[in-house]
Order: sequence, then C-alpha cells, then structure tokens
Amino acid sequence: MYNYTKINPKECEFIPIASIDEIAEGDRLFIEVDESAIVIFKVAGRLFAIADLCSHDDGPLGDGELDGDKIICPRHGARFDIRSGKALSLPAIVDIPAYPTRVVDDLVEVGFPVGD
Repeated sequence: MYNYTKINPKECEFIPIASIDEIAEGDRLFIEVDESAIVIFKVAGRLFAIADLCSHDDGPLGDGELDGDKIICPRHGARFDIRSGKALSLPAIVDIPAYPTRVVDDLVEVGFPVGD
C-alpha cells in the first residue's frame, strides 16, 4: 500500500471534490473516488485526506474520534496519523493511504498518483 503523502504532487492527478466552504473547521467529508472510500478532515485550517478504511479489519475509520492529528478507529481503537496514514497503535500494523490535498479557486482537490 502506498503512503501517498510521500508522492510528489506533480506526479498526481488532482480531482476537485467540494467547495472549501463545505468543510467547516473540525468537520470531515466522506467521498468515494473510483470505488475507494476517502475521508477529508479540516484540522487547524489544514486539509487531510485518508482512506476511510482501517487496515486492521477493513472497517470504516472516518467515524472515529479525532485526537489532534490522530484518528482512533471506532471498532478496535487502532490509531492512525491523518497527515501520513501511518498506523500508530495496535491492533493495526499496516499504514493506510493518505492523499495530498490542495485548494484551487475555493475548490478542495485530492491528488491521486497517475496510473493508480
């Protein structure tokens, strides 16, 4: 699995998702792109996008509690860094995809590696 935050944004195709006004501070937006469930967070004025999928048991992750820049899986308590997708605690040991984000003309865009 890729850690997409390490991929050069110049190697990504950015897809417009929503108006920046649709995501309030502290909120999250659930989307699906090419059958991949993704959740976008707005934390401290910054946007982060990760797979809405716990690598421990493939359950939904986006409804979990946010603790700063970490999300806690609502099923078994695994923690992930929303900035990088890194698995931070058991029972998860595999990182999840984290997608680059940007805002262009008030539209939130999420980047996907070209060819994926």
